[in-house]
Amino acid sequence: MPVFSDITMPSSARAPLKLWNKYRISNIPSLIFLDATTGKVVCRNGLLVIRDDPEGLEFPWGPKPFREVIAGPLLRNNGQSLESSSLEGSHVGVYFSAHWCPPCRSLTRVLVESYRKIKEAGQKFEIIFVSADRSEDSFKQYFSEMPWLAVPYTDEARRSRLNRLYGIQGIPTLIVLDPQGEVITRQGRAEVLNDEDCRGFPWHPKPVLELSDSNAVQLNEGPCLVLFVDSEDDGESEAAKQLIQPIAEKIIAKYKAKEEEAPLLFFVAGEDDMTDSLRDYTNLPEAAPLLTILDMSARAKYVMDVEEITPAIVEAFVNDFLAEKLKPEPI
Repeated sequence: MPVFSDITMPSSARAPLKLWNKYRISNIPSLIFLDATTGKVVCRNGLLVIRDDPEGLEFPWGPKPFREVIAGPLLRNNGQSLESSSLEGSHVGVYFSAHWCPPCRSLTRVLVESYRKIKEAGQKFEIIFVSADRSEDSFKQYFSEMPWLAVPYTDEARRSRLNRLYGIQGIPTLIVLDPQGEVITRQGRAEVLNDEDCRGFPWHPKPVLELSDSNAVQLNEGPCLVLFVDSEDDGESEAAKQLIQPIAEKIIAKYKAKEEEAPLLFFVAGEDDMTDSLRDYTNLPEAAPLLTILDMSARAKYVMDVEEITPAIVEAFVNDFLAEKLKPEPI
């Protein structure tokens, strides 16, 4: 069962909470560097920056292309060394993981099968293991289970630069890149667990997700619109996704044009243990359909309990939330 985050701030601290949500803060301490002129994020993992570059020789610490950061030799578990240039033309999964982390080991077992299926389907795909192990012996033991590539454990600087590049705040994390090195999804973990046959590879993000054990962790990343439905009715979940998808796409496109992350994630929740756990945690009624926005960081919820939910109702609810016209209830 997923654990919902208890990192919270006082209810009076609304302005700081907006920043938490805007920059998807899920762990503290966090240090983010911004371009003062544009307000755009320069670096999400400032703590690693000041550790790795205490004299500021690389200031202003802007993001570098993946090809530049990954440049250098990569290893296979048989000791073979390949140059990073061998990745050209391939989709790449950058896998942040460690042997001491039980969820990492569980994901690795599934990921090995996914990797095999994708390769057997003729797709050009490679995974690069970026270790967070506490010793080289642990790294070697864990890496022996993996059929893909790894950054050498001794190359701590390159491992750190990759963590900085993607603002890694927890493991396991799987970042999937296109052949040009641009991020397709940061939610590779959830995609792999939800798509055992890898039919959706390379897993371009969906505007609306169906809530599950594997993607529930995303509820902690910022405000989320969750539409609860009676999934015992045939096609109810799919109809709910189709209802809110146009609104989700409009919001995502609006913020993408500004090179910003969307301020909301969108979910449909059916009837299962995951949904029951979420309702209990947030003290929501058993009604369905039930339209909500949940903000775990702020410990706040916004609820619209109406008999019929239409696209116009959803859009008005979202717009009122973004305009701060809704009054929150405590979680």
